[in-house]
Amino acid sequence: MYMGFDRSEIGNVMNWKKLENLDQLTQIKNLSKEKKVLIFKHSTSCSISRTALDRLERNWKEDEMHDTTAYYLDLRAHREESNQVADTFGVEHQSPQVLIIKDGESVYDSSHFDIDYNSIRKQAV
Repeated sequence: MYMGFDRSEIGNVMNWKKLENLDQLTQIKNLSKEKKVLIFKHSTSCSISRTALDRLERNWKEDEMHDTTAYYLDLRAHREESNQVADTFGVEHQSPQVLIIKDGESVYDSSHFDIDYNSIRKQAV
């Protein structure tokens, strides 16, 4: 099992860091001054969220995104952290949702079926 689902269900597994506590938001803001940070807010009970996650992982190319650190947030298990992401980065909560953080601020966000690897790549590179 990987992030709550069978690894055989996905093709290209991303090198996710789990976002599980509020202290990590300060770390993310600091890290984003050196490299971009992607946060994927995932609802484990939502088929749209599952589809968006699958599409992102299938298309992710580590050689293109090597300057981006990817965080995975299970918002059902970490509701407080999910709410704080919205507050900290001034982005309305959505699920599923992708944010790209640069220099401590959200420079890009998308949700639901607008989550698209090529759009993310353009923002992250």
